[in-house]
Amino acid sequence: MAASVMAGHEIEMMGAAASRSQRRTESLAERNRALFETQRKARRGPTPEVFFAKHIDNTRLVKADDPERRREMRQFSVVMSMLFVLVMVYVWQHFMAIEIGYRVEAQKQQVEQLREQNRQLRLTEAQLTDPERIDKMAKQMGLDAPQPGQVVRPDGSVEQNGPVWAEVKAPAIAVR
Repeated sequence: MAASVMAGHEIEMMGAAASRSQRRTESLAERNRALFETQRKARRGPTPEVFFAKHIDNTRLVKADDPERRREMRQFSVVMSMLFVLVMVYVWQHFMAIEIGYRVEAQKQQVEQLREQNRQLRLTEAQLTDPERIDKMAKQMGLDAPQPGQVVRPDGSVEQNGPVWAEVKAPAIAVR
């Protein structure tokens, strides 16, 4: 009898091994599909699903304070603030450099305009102070060359239109 019981055990073990090998041969997708179908059938019974709204009042609940989280948030805030400040300083410097470049270009244009205006004024001055032009205008107004003794210089000496003898002046002696 013991032999028959052992033989029965061996037959069951062989059947279990065969079923295990058979299960291995099924594809994973087929097994998942079968599980899903059984779960769906279990969920959907003969009665419809009904949901009731339940209002829960959480106003009396107080959130527990976490000091580690607070410290992490402070560190994060400080780091992000510093990063923001650094980015803003970089952006400010960049835009200031661009603005200064525009100012330099505007001033270069202004200098060039002033040089051109200065050149035009020098040309005008040269034309207006031309001795031939002045002599011509003086003759049109009826003016003649000055007579001897008519021209008085700012130092008080009187100009004479006649010949002038050269004079030698003695050098001044420096006193120490």
